[in-house]
Order: sequence, then C-alpha cells, then structure tokens
Amino acid sequence: MADYEPVRIIIAGTARRSFYMYGPLLQALPGVDLVGVWGRSEAPARALGEALAVPWSTDLRQLIRQTAAQAGVVSVAYAANGRVGLMALEHGLHVLLETPIAHQLDEADAIIATAETRNLKVEVAEQFHRRPLEQLKLALLDSGLFGRVYTAFNDFAGHGYHGISVLRSYIGFDARPVRVMGATGRFELSAHWSRLAETRGPRTESQEHAIIEFEEGQIGIYHWTDVAYDSALRWWRSSRFLAENGMGITIGVEPDVDARLTLLAPGGEAPQAIRIERRYRRNDGGPLVAMVAHTGDPQEPIIRWDNPFAGVAQWHDDEIGVAGAIMSLVDAIRHERLPSYGPRQARLDQELTLAIRLSAERGGQPVSLPLDVE
Repeated sequence: MADYEPVRIIIAGTARRSFYMYGPLLQALPGVDLVGVWGRSEAPARALGEALAVPWSTDLRQLIRQTAAQAGVVSVAYAANGRVGLMALEHGLHVLLETPIAHQLDEADAIIATAETRNLKVEVAEQFHRRPLEQLKLALLDSGLFGRVYTAFNDFAGHGYHGISVLRSYIGFDARPVRVMGATGRFELSAHWSRLAETRGPRTESQEHAIIEFEEGQIGIYHWTDVAYDSALRWWRSSRFLAENGMGITIGVEPDVDARLTLLAPGGEAPQAIRIERRYRRNDGGPLVAMVAHTGDPQEPIIRWDNPFAGVAQWHDDEIGVAGAIMSLVDAIRHERLPSYGPRQARLDQELTLAIRLSAERGGQPVSLPLDVE
C-alpha cells in the first residue's frame, strides 16, 4: 500500500448504508481516502458529511473539483441506483455500484458503454460470494479436489441477483447460461413478527423458483421467498453444489452456519468430511485471520483463505465482503485491470433475475438467453 497514493473516493448518495457501512469502511481501509459526500438534498448531504467529518455538497461537479476525487461509491435509494451510477461515470469517476447494477438491461448497457468509452472502472458491491465462508468454498473448488461442479442450488440464501451470483460462483462465472424456466406464487401467511418492518400482522409472501440451464450442461436451481430475511416461518437458508468428486451444503443463518463439504473417502464407499476452521487472532476471539479447510487429501491436505483485512479491523463477514468489493475497484484503478466481479457479471445476474420473472409471467415457458433488451 505504501507504494501507491491513496485513491480519493467520495460517497455519492445518502442511503442508510452510506452511514453504517460505506462511511466506516472507507475511513478504515488502507490506501483509500474518503474525501467527501454528495446528496441530492441539502439536509441529508449535510447530515452524512457531518457524521463522517468530510466535505459535503449537492453539486457533484463542484465536489469532484474541490476534493480531486477519483472514484465514487454510489449508495442511493434502490430505484435510483443505475441512474446515479451513470451520472457519476459521466462526471469522470470510477464507480462502485450498489446492487443491482441497474434495474433495466439497457441502463446497465449504458453504464458499461460509458465506462469503456471513458476508460473508467466499474465494480458492483455483490458481497454474497465474497463472504469468508464462500471464499473458502471457491478456493476449494479452484483447487480441483471436487472436480467439475454439475449442479448448484440457492435455497433462500439470497434474493434475485444475490442468490443467483452465489450459485453461479460454484459453477463458475465463465459458464454461460442459455435457458431459464421460472415460477412465482403469492401465498397468505399467519400473523407473525416482521423483524424489518416491526409489524405483527398477517403477511403475504411472494415465492420465486427457477431452473437455469448452462451451455455445457450444468444446472442452477434457485428458490426465494420475499419474507426470508425476517420471518420466523421461513428460517431455512442453504446453498449447495453437487460436483464430480463430492458435494457441499451450507445450512443456517449467520453467525450460526453449518457447512458440510465432503469428498469421496479412500476405498470409494463413504463420504469423507472436510473440516472447516475459522482462525481468529487469539484463541478466544479477535479479528478473523483465515478460513482453513482440512481436506483429508494427502496431496492437498490444507486449503486456506486469508482475510486481507485482519490487520485493519474486527469486521463481521458482510463487512469483509463489502470491503472486498471496494478493494477490487481500488486494485482495478491502480493496476489498470478488470475488477474481480465487474459490471458484465452484475448485468448477467440481473438478466437472469428478469428472465425468471418473464418465464413465470408466461406460465413457466422456457426463456432463452440473452434477453431482448427491449
């Protein structure tokens, strides 16, 4: 980090995550300077600037000149994400966009085209596959011990593009989806407490289910319910993969997560469990240092993922995932390379989300990819 000037970043938007997530992360990360905040309205822009003790403005062009900002983290109301992201690019900023990259594919295409024309970097804060346990799973899959992944599942582990990105990460982000079959339904639920809405009445849930077929035969199975984040009736969380030499299944809600990954035991008659260890700075706690898999394989007995932020702060897994997205953008800017996830992957995850809903609207008829942008 010492060999590089800090990347000067502003926060564009005053959504809640600007206060509790992006502000603290940007002020803690090495090699990054949070130099200002922008908002459309004076009161929230002032509140965010004062909370983070940085300059604030409702004039983005003026703020960029004042702070010499190089990049912007776009954190706005859900519906405005793509529009503000495009505006930031048009003002000459590299950007980290919140999810989804945009709600409409033509808007995502405009973001990608503008970035490429202006030689600007775009990363998207898709943090689910960046969380420590998921990073360890991907390291295990990259090792070759499991062989080829044939089928990946998302069972309520994340909505829309979040869940799709997790199952695609197991199959491989380079695998090309070609067909989607979707189904949706709305169902009445008994009265119960909603943690997010702080209500206790009856609720209606929307379920989404899909089969995603890939060019080389792999299959993605996707399930979601829109009450999964805050309903005692829908407590199940699971992501799974079935591979040539074994399988993996993760069950539970953070921090109480049970990950079971198995290879074939010597002799070929039983599964051999991989032991997963979370290593902390001290035996009794502290920052997460590494995720370690003890495979039982004599050629590769240990597969390890090291937390790059262990020396920065004691962050929970979601903060580590978002920090990883920020640093992916920073590294892309410094080294003139593509971000590790990037706008095209984000667009594809949103395209699959839209394809599921389109197929459901057509009574479950298969929808071929790519979608017509219109």
